[in-house]
Amino acid sequence: MDEKEKYKLKSLLRQLKSIEGRGTELVSLYIPSNYPIGKILDQLNYEYATAANIKDDTTRKNVQAALAKIINYLKDFKKIPENGLVIFAGNIAGRGDQDVRLWAIVPPEKSNLKLYRCDSKFYVEPLEEMLEEKKLYGIVTIDKGEAAIGLIKGRKLIVLDEFESWVPRKHHKGGQSARRFERLIDQATQEWLQYVAEKARQYFDKYKDKIQGIIIGGSGFAKHDFIEYLPYYYKDKIIAIVDTGYSDAYGLREALYRAEDKLKELEIEKERKILSDLFKAIALGRKDIALGYEEVKKYLEQGLVQKIIVMEDFPKLDEILELAEKHNVDVEIIEGGTTEAEQFRPIGIAAFLYYASE
Repeated sequence: MDEKEKYKLKSLLRQLKSIEGRGTELVSLYIPSNYPIGKILDQLNYEYATAANIKDDTTRKNVQAALAKIINYLKDFKKIPENGLVIFAGNIAGRGDQDVRLWAIVPPEKSNLKLYRCDSKFYVEPLEEMLEEKKLYGIVTIDKGEAAIGLIKGRKLIVLDEFESWVPRKHHKGGQSARRFERLIDQATQEWLQYVAEKARQYFDKYKDKIQGIIIGGSGFAKHDFIEYLPYYYKDKIIAIVDTGYSDAYGLREALYRAEDKLKELEIEKERKILSDLFKAIALGRKDIALGYEEVKKYLEQGLVQKIIVMEDFPKLDEILELAEKHNVDVEIIEGGTTEAEQFRPIGIAAFLYYASE
């Protein structure tokens, strides 16, 4: 799902969130991917019959009308889409009137959620979570006793593997035995760090082009020595080295918590760079820049726009997105919250052109 599609879905979800039912009469239905249509229709028919017991006449009438609309809509389906299906239905008219609407959404990613809910509000939260930015980060925690490897996808931490080391514990012998044992410990430690680094490489290589950065955590100095055994292309992606009390799966969660500020900084930095490049181009007086709605629209319709930068709350964003889609133009939507975004807000929209305008 590209930025334009995300924005359209976000706008629809905002619209749905603003709708309030008179009672518990708004229906939210989440159907998992490839779930049998027959089973869903059986459940909906059961809910329709059960709704006959609702005491309030208006609520009963509206719930049954919403369910009837969903049942009628699903009758045309042979199978549920690969990503699942989400349906919202309910009366959006004022008191005493009836205007039952239905919205059907194919989720932006595969959903296994099965849910039926009648409430005074539509339940849109699972879809909102899917729309959150899901940058992929690698994470490793390690010390001389244990290690764990994971991935961070959006808000979710995925534990890929955990290991216990074979490095001997220190002992209290003296003399030559002590020196020999120390050498064995050093050798075992190097082999252990090399082993975990190779495992991390194998796991991360599956997502090599998608991983935005890597977090290293653990207690003691082993985490610093470990970095030397990573391939150069992962060393360059390290964004944080943090101290943790543990180096197992719990340590991964601890490392993620300690690196959260850094992850937020990276997202903000991306937005800052987009706007910084724009401001620099404006300051240099470059002619391949369009500023403001009228200019951007004019060059967009002429097919001269390479990329659009626009505030998320720009009044005519829907219209611009439709034109951008028609002309196959990339759109960067700025959410705000940074100094640069506030500087850009009075302009609202700008574009980089393929070549300088007259």
